[in-house]
Amino acid sequence: MSKLAKAAVLAWLAAACALGHANTVAGGSRCHGKVGNGSLEGAVQLPADGANFSAYSTLAVGMGRNYVHSEVAAIMLDAWRALQDTAPGAVYVYGETGLAQGGRFRPHRTHQNGLSVDFFVPVRDGQDRPARLPTPATLRFGYDIEFDRHARYGTYRIDFAAMAEHLYQLDLAARARGRSLALVIFDPAYLPRLFDTPRGPALRKLNFMQGKPWVRHDEHYHIDFAIPCLK
Repeated sequence: MSKLAKAAVLAWLAAACALGHANTVAGGSRCHGKVGNGSLEGAVQLPADGANFSAYSTLAVGMGRNYVHSEVAAIMLDAWRALQDTAPGAVYVYGETGLAQGGRFRPHRTHQNGLSVDFFVPVRDGQDRPARLPTPATLRFGYDIEFDRHARYGTYRIDFAAMAEHLYQLDLAARARGRSLALVIFDPAYLPRLFDTPRGPALRKLNFMQGKPWVRHDEHYHIDFAIPCLK
């Protein structure tokens, strides 16, 4: 991305965050039901990329699979902005979120009311440099990637410190807006390594799913945000 393009994205982020705060006062998005049985009004489509983040697939963006509640969008954007200072160089990739009107979002069991977001794990390459995890269509846009017990996939390894910083900044951004993270789903086998990072002690208070999720969640972590919805 050119310097001019980056400047434009940063300006867009600032405007979007301000809009998110304004939308909260005006009503913003309205979610209905629950993450596993709900719908959404006034959804916000996330940008395809920014200074330190990108969507997992331009095709999926074109298909409208990256809509969220306006409050969720504002929290995500606030966190990415903060990460430019707290995790410089780290590369973040978001995955599936939901449809503009919410509702059934195959193949997911949730992602129905704009409050669910998948984030692909940040990684480092064979030269220990921050890298973007490949998410091609041939690997089901990254969802078919399997990390081994050493948290490695080919030449890539999970950057637990960068992931922990992301979770920490999402929690801070949510709490700054009077919100919170309702649930975090990540492979339980990797949690000790996540908690062994500088931000680990702060993450222990988050609500991580206990037990085994229906899919492994090793290549991505799923977050449900706690925002009141209408029935």
